[in-house]
Amino acid sequence: MRNLSDDQAPGFGAFYDDHIDGVWRLLERLGVASSVIDDAAQDVFVIAHRRMNEFRGESTMRTWVTGIALRVAKDYRRSLSRRGELAPIEEALHLEARGRPDHQAEANEALRQVLQLTEQLEENQRLVFTLVEFEGFTVPEVAHLTGVKANTLSTRLRAARARFNELVEHHPGGPR
Repeated sequence: MRNLSDDQAPGFGAFYDDHIDGVWRLLERLGVASSVIDDAAQDVFVIAHRRMNEFRGESTMRTWVTGIALRVAKDYRRSLSRRGELAPIEEALHLEARGRPDHQAEANEALRQVLQLTEQLEENQRLVFTLVEFEGFTVPEVAHLTGVKANTLSTRLRAARARFNELVEHHPGGPR
């Protein structure tokens, strides 16, 4: 495929508006600490802006920017881990109250528990699990993003689902 010319590339403001929520959510779900999530999101869009002319249309813009976000999240987690600053998953939750407060509180607690359980998955399983189950990507899309074969990702996804279900079974308050 060919590169986008300047007149074909979407305006950066529109691109940012279209993708910021998904990028932010993905960075949170991949465990980027809230203390650096603003910087991580900014880095994603600085890289995307700088490389916009390299987008060749071999994937959707969403897939392309998600690939950038995955690399940025990995770099931030690695950097924070080296400094011993990885935050608990609760710190990654910035949920807005919507609807009835009692329902929102229940939903927030359920999400917090799901993210805590997801954090216990092996990193390569958590990645495919998060992208497929939370972000709605298909296994072939994740394969394109990561460069990992679809069959390998399918195996990891099955293992992640099994491990997640096991964690749910043994989680306090979960099914017995």
